[in-house]
Amino acid sequence: MTLLTSLGRALAVDRGQAQRITTVRHLHVSSTPLVFVPLKMAGEASAPMAAMIGSDRENPRMLVVAQPRNRDQRFAFAHNLARLLFAQLLPMTLHRPPVPGQPADGPRRCADAPQIWVPNRAGVEFVRMLGRSTRFRKTTGPWAVPANVPRMGKWLTFYADRVQYPGSSLLVPATAALSAHWATGQSSEEDEHLGTVLAWLDPGGDLTGAEAAQIVEDPVDHPPAGPATDPTFDNTVLAPLVRRYHDNADNRVERARVESRIESALHDQLIGTWQRVWQAIDLLAAMEPGRHVAERWDHDLDAFTRTADWIENSPATQPKRDSAVTAAMRLYELERAQARYEAQRAFDDPLVMAEVRLAGEAFVGTVTAAEPYRRIGRRNLPLITVETADPVRLPLGENRLRSPARIGQKAELVSITEVGDRVQVVLELSEGMGNGREPKPGSVPELHEEVCYSLLTTKVRRMPAFPRREETPWTHGGPPAEYVPTDEDAQEEWQ
Repeated sequence: MTLLTSLGRALAVDRGQAQRITTVRHLHVSSTPLVFVPLKMAGEASAPMAAMIGSDRENPRMLVVAQPRNRDQRFAFAHNLARLLFAQLLPMTLHRPPVPGQPADGPRRCADAPQIWVPNRAGVEFVRMLGRSTRFRKTTGPWAVPANVPRMGKWLTFYADRVQYPGSSLLVPATAALSAHWATGQSSEEDEHLGTVLAWLDPGGDLTGAEAAQIVEDPVDHPPAGPATDPTFDNTVLAPLVRRYHDNADNRVERARVESRIESALHDQLIGTWQRVWQAIDLLAAMEPGRHVAERWDHDLDAFTRTADWIENSPATQPKRDSAVTAAMRLYELERAQARYEAQRAFDDPLVMAEVRLAGEAFVGTVTAAEPYRRIGRRNLPLITVETADPVRLPLGENRLRSPARIGQKAELVSITEVGDRVQVVLELSEGMGNGREPKPGSVPELHEEVCYSLLTTKVRRMPAFPRREETPWTHGGPPAEYVPTDEDAQEEWQ
């Protein structure tokens, strides 16, 4: 939890309502989101009980498994879910107009991708487990499943993996998306209940956020966001119906009647959460997006396009575990994405940048002096003096400073002088000023301009060369070393 979030939680408790901790939206919101509200059997990792899915908030599609322990019913559920998912996904994999700024005969990228919304992080875990339990299934031989089931498993695994990439918006847990923009007066664990988060955002009437959240926590009038069901509902409603369904295996009429009642009961459990996910989408869509949101969505589209090509052309599936080299490359890419995401959020949002300023790794001030035409040899190296009230805990000679307004320009810290309760910082600027003898207009901050400088940068290091798998030792997946007997081995063998 950051200092800003902690302050926001304290203010939320004091004022009785959630507090904004960002000034802009930091994730992409699709114009046609695909909402998926799953419900699983109690005590099982991924045995589906029911699900609501669709892009039409007024007409959700309902899928029900009357007996989750029945393998045929589970995979019939997966088959029907795959049909609904692919109805939106497959057309998007085929629509690939030229990429703006690229040659017309260059690589094509999918113009859009389904953005899947689930109620909370537990919904993400359900997607991951459902993908793992379906992507390895065989389409021939004993226990064969329809061809779209393992294909869906590959896609669900891809979507679940993308959640780990900071800034990705392909699979969005609604609670996490709201908590990234508002601070409630409850704990992070309580923020996984979508109803209570929304209650803090809009308590209604004369209620405080805490009072409204307490009302929503009632599992009878407000079923939980899933994917787990409420134990009281399981024991008093669902369990008797499932037993009746099982006991009437030979009575088709009675079994159909019980199945209809199960579907009705599960519909009542899901519909409230379905509506709340759409409410969360509306709240976020109403916010102005940050400048870098579109760029991060382009990265998602790149990954979506690569995965579409791979699934179309390769019979393989994602392994259960990454090899050592693949894991190292993945970790490196996640670290790069995290650094880029933190920098972009701060550059887009003054409230996020405030966190960096409090840590002394950034400062905001006013330009009080400037030498825009200063040259050393053939290089333009202007000097500016910035007066700030922020703490500056950076060493002299630090040359990685950058400004969000001039991201291609570097600044080196030349001197720090305390003047009363303020600090004067002298910076030497380089790069990002053109190739002429004089800096381009606007490339050097002007007098009285408010500027911000920090250690953050959106330019990340290039991925280093990793060894091939066969070049790693056997402990990391490579081949074992060839055994060459020594004299001591020979002596031991004959003793």
